[in-house]
Amino acid sequence: MTAGDAPHIRSPHGDASGHHAADASPGHDGARPAKVSDILQALAADEGRERVAIADLLTALSDRAVGALIFVFAVPNVLPTPPGTSAVLGLPLVFLTAQLALGRRPWLPRFIAGRSLARKDFAALMAKVAPWLAKAERMLKPRLGALTRPPAENAVGALCFLLALILFLPIPLGNMLPALAICLVALGVLERDGVWVLLGLGTAVAAVTVVWGVLLALLKSGLFLLEHALGV
Repeated sequence: MTAGDAPHIRSPHGDASGHHAADASPGHDGARPAKVSDILQALAADEGRERVAIADLLTALSDRAVGALIFVFAVPNVLPTPPGTSAVLGLPLVFLTAQLALGRRPWLPRFIAGRSLARKDFAALMAKVAPWLAKAERMLKPRLGALTRPPAENAVGALCFLLALILFLPIPLGNMLPALAICLVALGVLERDGVWVLLGLGTAVAAVTVVWGVLLALLKSGLFLLEHALGV
């Protein structure tokens, strides 16, 4: 991704927790709001643009609130991606998960919102992501709603913020499980499905356990090498 001159983007509407009415109810004409997978595929298919900026995603998904945005930035880290992807996508996740924890509207500063990806590359990524997202959307349904509303939602956001920090750091094996946990939670929050939130929380426990184990192994290896070098 490269930096561009995109303006600050704020969700134009939403309540104090950052949720737009379209998240929980049909549109004004009585139809269900567009699915996130359809929105992303339409953006990827738009041959009128050469690049897709983060600001474009914020604009396109603003009415689906913070859950959709968190999913979009987390899911590439679940897939095999070029080195450095987690550093590029991890920073928006840190901002967005913090806003979920605080109950704020989705917003990103200009230096992040201006980053962009060639539309062809974005389309290739969506070709991998959209079918799985569409399958997940068919399984999602409102249930255990207490887990997807404040204050539980804010606590879940705080956990996702911790996972986003882990994702942002260059920790071996520190990408896939935290990103998967964030994706599951984000989908649960987006569609008010507490079962998926619980699945995400279980994955988060596994992710933190694995990352903690890796860090301990690295620490022990470093101490061993240091002792060997000093002849202790």
